[in-house]
Amino acid sequence: MGGKESLKDFIVGSVPTVICIPNFISDSEETNLLNNIYQAPISKWKSLKNRRLQNWGGVVHEKGLLPQDLPPWVTKITQKICEETELFPSAINHVLINEYLPDQGIMPHQDGPAYFPVVAIVSLGSPVVMNFTPHTRLSVCASTIRNSDEYSTPDKAAEVGTDKWLDSHNSFSVLLMPRSLLIFKDTAYSDYLHGIEDNNLHRVDGAVNVFESLKRHVQDHPLLETDGTETEITEQFKTIQRTSTRVSLTCRLVLKVRKNLFKF
Repeated sequence: MGGKESLKDFIVGSVPTVICIPNFISDSEETNLLNNIYQAPISKWKSLKNRRLQNWGGVVHEKGLLPQDLPPWVTKITQKICEETELFPSAINHVLINEYLPDQGIMPHQDGPAYFPVVAIVSLGSPVVMNFTPHTRLSVCASTIRNSDEYSTPDKAAEVGTDKWLDSHNSFSVLLMPRSLLIFKDTAYSDYLHGIEDNNLHRVDGAVNVFESLKRHVQDHPLLETDGTETEITEQFKTIQRTSTRVSLTCRLVLKVRKNLFKF
């Protein structure tokens, strides 16, 4: 962020706790991060069914974090996030680095109660679309409200208020361009699942931040001709073809830090 810009300038969509900052890091910072990630020992990688990852900062256990110091190249980006967002009460102490091949994603999930309810994700390499869907427990809540006496009454104020509450929990997607920073917190953290589809073609025209993200992308690539309007840009870029690897750094704060998890 620069100049007089604040986090409020980067809120995307109708959920006010989702923030996406394009070009949060520079090309050279992206290159340096990727170099350090791929210079890590092969033993640092853990292979999962649909991706592989590196875990930095220690082991997260239900009783807290069994910590390990973050390397300087990780600390450099986590400090930048903390200083420029001012959303974390103390230093970020845990970072997961995920590598996604062009046809790989991650199933819808929540990050859980071990973390302070703010997630900061730095994207490197290929662009991708992340989908947010309301937690299933909200459907139960909605059904309960629909069938409640309050909703059944002719009180229009109560009815409109309930509709607005339900409407505020619709599914949405966010386009994550290389070098961007995605932040979701509070309601977006507790009430939604987030995930990435397992395919190499992602629709982007419905993303809540598509115009601003692609406008900046077009500005960085002058050969992509558009008239600069939202309609023209979204018409030209209805989908993205994932042709290269995406790497993400998911940066979080574990509040409970234990020197010995089994000491009571």
